[in-house]
Amino acid sequence: MMSQTKLRGDILGGITAGVVALPLALAFGEASGLGPIAGVWGAIILGFLAAAIGGTPTLISGPTGPILIVIAGLVAARPDQPAVVASVVILAGILQTVFGFLRLGKYINLVPYSVVAGFMSGIGLIVIVLQLIPLIGQEAPRGGTLATLTALPSAVEQINAYALGLGVLTFAVATFWPKSLSKFFPAALAALLVGTVASLLVSGALPRLDEIPTGFPDLVLPSLDMSDAIFIVQSALVLAALGSIDTLVTSLIADRMTQTRHQSNKELVGQGIGNAVCGLFGAMPGSGTTTPTVVNIRSGGATRLSGMVHALFLLAVVFLLAPLAAQIPLAVLAGLLVRIGLNIIDLDYLRNALRGPRWDLSVMVLVVGLTVFVDLITAVGVGVVLSALGFVKRLADAQIANFESGKLAALDAEEQAILKDANGRILLFDFAGPLSFGAAADLVHIVRRRSKREVRAIVLDFSRKFFADRSAVQAIQTIVSESAAQGIEVFFAGASPDLTELLAKMEADIHVDAEHRDLSRREALARASKLASVGRAARLKI
Repeated sequence: MMSQTKLRGDILGGITAGVVALPLALAFGEASGLGPIAGVWGAIILGFLAAAIGGTPTLISGPTGPILIVIAGLVAARPDQPAVVASVVILAGILQTVFGFLRLGKYINLVPYSVVAGFMSGIGLIVIVLQLIPLIGQEAPRGGTLATLTALPSAVEQINAYALGLGVLTFAVATFWPKSLSKFFPAALAALLVGTVASLLVSGALPRLDEIPTGFPDLVLPSLDMSDAIFIVQSALVLAALGSIDTLVTSLIADRMTQTRHQSNKELVGQGIGNAVCGLFGAMPGSGTTTPTVVNIRSGGATRLSGMVHALFLLAVVFLLAPLAAQIPLAVLAGLLVRIGLNIIDLDYLRNALRGPRWDLSVMVLVVGLTVFVDLITAVGVGVVLSALGFVKRLADAQIANFESGKLAALDAEEQAILKDANGRILLFDFAGPLSFGAAADLVHIVRRRSKREVRAIVLDFSRKFFADRSAVQAIQTIVSESAAQGIEVFFAGASPDLTELLAKMEADIHVDAEHRDLSRREALARASKLASVGRAARLKI
C-alpha cells in the first residue's frame, strides 16, 4: 500500500508537471498545424496511458520538439487530409508497441551519444527556424525549414514590431526567470502569462490563437486509400523510431535522478498504445518529456500515479480555462518555442566536443546538417553507421597496438628470458578478446612486416579468451600459410577446444605441425626456442 508521503509527492509532482506541460502542449500543438487543443489532448491521452502502462514510473509524456518536426511535416504534406495524418500516428503507435513486444528497447539505447546529440541539436535548430516568421507577427509558410528560410526575407519587410516585442519579452522571461521562483511558478508558465498580459496592453493587431473547443475530441477514422499507403508506412516508421529514441533517452535521465532502472520494452508498449489512441482522436502524439519529468521528480513524484495526475490536471484545465487560452498571441508561443529549441540543442556536448575524439564531433555536425536539411531517419542512419565505423577503427587500432607490444609484462620470468635470448628470432602475438574485422587485415600486414627479419618461429597466443569470427580465422590462416612459405614455424598456444575445432574446420591449421598445437604458452615458447637456436628450418611447407 502506498504511503501518505508518496501519495502527497505524486499528487504535488503531477500537478506541478501539469502546470509546466500546459504551455508546452499549447505551443507544440499550434506549431504542428493540428491546433493548440490537439497538443493538450495529446498530453492528456498519452500522458495518462503511458504512465499507467509504461515502464518508467516518474516519466511524464506528451508532445515534444522531435515529434513536432515530424507532425508539422505531415500536416504540411497533407494539409486537408486529417485521416492520413491520423493513420500515420495510429500506425506509429502500433509499431512502437511491436518494438516493445519484440524487446527492441535495448537496441534503441545503443544509438551513440554523438548521434543522439546531433539529431536533437538539429531538431532544436528546426524548432527555432520554424518560429522565426511567427515571431515577427506573420503567418508561417508550409513546407518546413527550407520554405521558412526562403520566405524569411520578404516576411522581415512586413515585420510586426508589437509581435516581435512580445516574443522577445516571452523569451527573456523564460530564460531569466529566477530558479528560486521556478519551484513555485514554472518559467514556461510565467513567460506565457507575462507575454499574454502584456499583449492586452498593446493597441496594434496581433495574431492570436483561435477559439479553443472545450468538449471531448471527435473520433478520427484512419485513411483506407491505398494510394497513401507508402507515405503512411514511411512516415509512421520515422515517427515510431524517433518517438522511441526520444522517450528512452528521457527515461535514462529519470533513472539517473531516481537511481532506478526503467523497463524499456514496457515503456515502448505504453508509449505505443498512448500514441495510437492519440491518433484515433486527432490529438498530437508525443514521447517522454524532459522538463516536466524533471519537475515531477523534484516535486516528489515517485510512482506512475504522478503521470496520471498530470494528465487529469490538464483535463480539468481544458474544461475550465480553454476560453482564456484564445487570448494567447502566436508571437508569445513562438518566443516560448525558441527558448525550448535552444534547450533541445545539446550545448554541453558542443562545449566539450573539442576535448573528445574529433571523429565523434564530425559525426555530430554531419547529423545536425542532415537533420535540418534532409530528414531525421537519414541523419540517424548515417550517424549510426559512421559512429560504428569510427568505433571499429579505434578498436582495431587498440588491438593492433596490443599485438605489436607482445604483452611482455604479462609473461613470467622464464617466458621473458626465452624471448630475450631469441633476440628477435621468435615473434609472440597475443590474441585477447574479440578480433575485429578492422584489425584482422592489419594484423596480417604487421606479421608480414616483422617476419622479414631473421625470424625462426611465430607463437600465436590464444590463452586470454580469444573470440574468433570469419575475418579473424581468415587472418590466422593467411599468417600460417605465408609463414610456412617462408619456412617459419607457427605454434598455437592456449587455444580452447572450440577454437581448435573452428580452426580445423576452416583449414587454418593445415600448415601447423600437430606437435605445435594444443600447447601452453610456455611450452610453445620453449619449443620455438629450440628451433631458433639451431637455425631457420630448411623445409618449406606449401
